[in-house]
Parts: sequence; C-alpha cells; structure tokens
Amino acid sequence: MAKVDHRFSVAPMMEWTDRHCRVFHRCMTKHARLYTEMVTAAAVVNGDRGYLLGYSPVEHPVALQLGSSDPAELAQAARIGADLAYDEINLNVGCPSDRVQSGSFGACLMREPDLVARCVEAMKNEVDIPVTVKCRIGVDDQVPADVLPAFARTMRAAGADALIVHARMAWLDGLSPKQNRDVPPLDYPLVYELKAEHPDWPISINGGVQSIEEAEEHLTHMDGVMMGRTAYNEPYVLAAVDSRIFGSKAALPSRHQVLERFLPYVETELSAGARLNSMARHVIGLFHGAAGARAFRRYLSENMHKKGAGPEVLVAGAQLVPDPDDGVAQRKERAYAADDV
Repeated sequence: MAKVDHRFSVAPMMEWTDRHCRVFHRCMTKHARLYTEMVTAAAVVNGDRGYLLGYSPVEHPVALQLGSSDPAELAQAARIGADLAYDEINLNVGCPSDRVQSGSFGACLMREPDLVARCVEAMKNEVDIPVTVKCRIGVDDQVPADVLPAFARTMRAAGADALIVHARMAWLDGLSPKQNRDVPPLDYPLVYELKAEHPDWPISINGGVQSIEEAEEHLTHMDGVMMGRTAYNEPYVLAAVDSRIFGSKAALPSRHQVLERFLPYVETELSAGARLNSMARHVIGLFHGAAGARAFRRYLSENMHKKGAGPEVLVAGAQLVPDPDDGVAQRKERAYAADDV
C-alpha cells in the first residue's frame, strides 16, 4: 500500500473548500492535508478540467475527492487526477445530499461495500498514488457495530490505502444534509475499536472535532484526525497544527501575518479576473474570538462584493482589529494608499 500521512487534515466541504480556500488554509499550515470539494467522476471525465481541478502548487499535499459508483468512470477520473499531480484520490462514501442519493453514490454506498471495493480496485489498478475512502459508520437502519467493521475489512481487502471515518450515522430518510452533520450522535469509541482491529492500516477519525486539543486526544487512539467546520469557521485554529501535531519549530504566525501571506495570491487572482468576494468569503472567520472580529466580518460582508473591490478591502477590514505585531495590516494599508496617490 502507498504511504499516506493523515495525522491532520481539513475535510472536503462542498461550496467551501475550493482552491481559494485551500490556499488561504495553506497560509496557516504547511503540513495539514487539504481536500478538494467532492467532484463527480463524470464531471472530471467530461467537464472543464481547468475549472474543476485547477489548483495552486502551494496546496500540496492536496487530495482530490471523487464521487461516483461507476468503477470504470472512477478509474478514468483517478488517472486524470494523478496526471495533474494530486497527492491522493479519495472516494466519497459519506455525503448524504439529495444529489448524491439520486446518483446512487455518497453515503448510499455504505449499503454496497462490494461495489465500493470494485471502485477502489479499479482506481488502484490505474494510479500509483494513494487511493482512500471516506465513509460514515452506517446509514438509516444499519447497525454500525456490525456494518462498519465489515465495510472496513472489505475496503482493506480491496487495497484502500487508508480509511477516514465520519463517526456518525447518515440518516438519509428524514434528515436534511445539514441535519446529518449534527443530529446523528457521534460514536468515537466505535471508530477507536475499529482502529484497534487494524493496528497497521491507517484510519482517521472525522466529525465534531472543534479544537487542536481534541485532535491531540483523538491521535492517542487514531492515525489521523480530520477537522471540518471548525477549520472553516474559525480558521486560525490551523495556525497551531504544524507545531502541535507535526512538531514544527517555526514561529506561530499572527492573524495579521496570515492575512499578509494571503494578499499576494489575492492580487494575482484579481489580475487574472477573479472577484474579491470569491476569496474574501473564506477569510471572514480569521479573527474569530479576537477583539474587533465582528467589525472585520461586517466590513468584509459590506464591501467584498462591490464592483472593483480589491485587496485594500481586506487590509482596511484588518485595521479594525488590534494588531499585536505592530501593524502588518497598517503597513500594507500605507502601501496601498501610496499606490493610489
């Protein structure tokens, strides 16, 4: 099996973890594994690959998450992803949305482990990079204590290089996708037991992880931890990942320094025709918990959509937040002001 380091990763999240978001997250952590939004294999094979799969080299290590239940189509899409130098191909067996249910993939596939195994085998036969699976502990009336261990054994036998388990059921009958992120109870002990059954196979845990401290506790049981909504809504939590999880000795960047790192990318993308709001929307939570955070959020929300909005909006918003490092944002503000004269 190919080696894969999942000690800490940011979950694939539809409409959130696009390429702009991933570059922003990379401004805080060099080592966390990042994931694309789920892309259907059919779209990869037949669609605009530059738009769907384009990414910045700074995003590595970055994984492509695919959605499908067609082994041949997945194999072709995996080959395309590998040719584009993605570091991992991940199969979504956990998404509960109506879209994936109508397409008979995502969490529905928890009911068809043999089909998932054929999908994994087809991708493994096509690429040399790791092929992994992200799943739930079960769906609807399944019994997780029976279903999850059997599903995992089937994935391992198929050659999956790692398993990422969202430690909740998916209740496809009766709950919305949003409710499925919160309502089914978490069952961490079941996932810990699964890992104990497979001491030499990488298994990561996902679901409800809200702090680095919680991630560290999970890592006493698991090979890896995947953080989702907290990493997006309170992104500065990622600034501690490299030191706390990966042992890096690099200095922790301040929030203003994180923004300074992101600004050159923003400038480059704007010059290529992107709109500020497509990038700034991922930054809104940067100052979560800091004095001035509300003013920052309000300022971005009111100004990032305006025609011609540029990086000066981010800088001016950051000026509303006290800077303990004596003004990264203030220095940038003076530079932009000088450019405008």
